[in-house]
Amino acid sequence: MSVILRPGKSSAIEASSLSFDGMTRVELIWLEKQTEFWIRFGNGAGEQVLDRSRRVVFFMPGSVFAFVRWAANDYGTVVSRIDIVRTMAPGRSYQTLPFVRPGGEILLKIEGWAEVEKVLRHVDAIEGLGIHPAEVDPDHWRHVAHWMRAGEAPRPYTAERHAAWLRRREIGK
Repeated sequence: MSVILRPGKSSAIEASSLSFDGMTRVELIWLEKQTEFWIRFGNGAGEQVLDRSRRVVFFMPGSVFAFVRWAANDYGTVVSRIDIVRTMAPGRSYQTLPFVRPGGEILLKIEGWAEVEKVLRHVDAIEGLGIHPAEVDPDHWRHVAHWMRAGEAPRPYTAERHAAWLRRREIGK
């Protein structure tokens, strides 16, 4: 097994002193046309390669990521799901989620490939604004989940809303 650090926010952490204690672990699987679990966005702190088809990605407390799961059998798709999750600090309450240890705060949970694709297009639109989806107001992901469950289109995320979120977050610190 090997550990790989991703460049970015976590690059200041020395590999020799890196401890994955207190981090959220997400198991990713890639078996072509059978089981495909991947991270759509998020700032991972590192990853551990288990074998050719499996790896574990680690997230610091407070990180937001999108976890997409798709699986099929001989008769077709059996799972299509996207979850947008905020990781929690040790000792905090959390919701459990398969392949996510220990769990996190589930901001959005959408099932069914047609609906998952709508969320992925929504993420693409946010990225088109030059905003990293992991930095989006968590309330927006809840809004998207609620409106989609009601069968309606969610409001788009805007640069103005993002600026307001960043100001609120700064004041709250």
